[in-house]
Amino acid sequence: MKLNEYIKNRLEKKNILLMTHLVMGYPSFASNREVIRQMVEAGVDIIEMQIPFSEPMADGPVILKANQDSIAAGTKVDECFAFAAEITAAYPIPFLFMTYYNILFRRGVENFSKKAKETGMRGLIVPDLPPEEGGEYLAACEKNHLAPIQIFAPTSTLKRMHFLSGKGAGFIYCVARRGVTGKKTDFDPLFESYMARCRKATELPLAVGFGISGRDDVAYLEGKADIAVIGTRTIRLVEEEGEKAVGGFIRGLRE
Repeated sequence: MKLNEYIKNRLEKKNILLMTHLVMGYPSFASNREVIRQMVEAGVDIIEMQIPFSEPMADGPVILKANQDSIAAGTKVDECFAFAAEITAAYPIPFLFMTYYNILFRRGVENFSKKAKETGMRGLIVPDLPPEEGGEYLAACEKNHLAPIQIFAPTSTLKRMHFLSGKGAGFIYCVARRGVTGKKTDFDPLFESYMARCRKATELPLAVGFGISGRDDVAYLEGKADIAVIGTRTIRLVEEEGEKAVGGFIRGLRE
């Protein structure tokens, strides 16, 4: 089943889906393993697993630190592939790789994409690669049946959104505001008009991320987006309260 079809089928039973994010190897793969178990059991619909990179330009201080600490602890790309294969074999929901283009470039775009498919990944998010420069990447995704997730921003024109949609698959990741991840997002009429523009530009499902951190945020997005993306908040939760706190937090996002 294609990723967008999975999302649409899931939306027949839920008002909005949840996608979560973690950095592989932070604070450890053992911690990742437990966090993913709790997330899946709590009803998360999609999980985005980040291969750490030294300069994650779209990420705020919390995820930046997680990337750098994971690398400092010795996390390697091959370990991330092995962990991904283990996790996708254990759970039925879709998993995505998120990383930066330098990782693909150094491994070879085709080789990386082939390996991602072999590990059970359903799609890729590469925020620093515009499709105009990503012909090899898009071709590799198509060849290996991976969804190349494209990104809309509040500064994107309707024309630009149409173009990006035509290069994407699975869903569109709608950045809730300018800047990097982690900072609280304040929803306002400008955001609503932005989401209306996003919906007009594509038939793909819409995911909203950057600053989504609680039940009120998720409730607000119902009817405006198809997927709420929670990233920094769960990383902070693990740091402050440990892995055991994740399941209850995820369940509370819909209650």
